[in-house]
Amino acid sequence: MRKKIKRGQKVEVSFSARERALVLEHTFSGPELTAALRRAQLEGGKHVVRYTLDDLDELLGFVAAEANHSADKKLRKELDALYARVRREMES
Repeated sequence: MRKKIKRGQKVEVSFSARERALVLEHTFSGPELTAALRRAQLEGGKHVVRYTLDDLDELLGFVAAEANHSADKKLRKELDALYARVRREMES
C-alpha cells in the first residue's frame, strides 16, 4: 500500500549494523547524510534513521557510485543489495 509523502517529510528507514557500516565506511556521502546514521537509535537490532526522500535518493547515489567503482566483488554485491532494498522501500 502506497502513501503520499509530502515534500520535505521524513520517513523512517532501518539499516542493519552491516548496512550502516557500508554507508559510513565505504561511501563518500557527506556529513549532512551520515550524521543521522551515526546517531541512529538501535531498535530491534536495526538502526532507525529518518530521512527525506531527497536525502535517501542522494544517499543511494553514493551507494550506487561506490558499488560501480568497487574492485571487491563481495563489497559490490553487498552495496548492490543495500541499494536495491532501500530503493524498494523508498518506492513503496
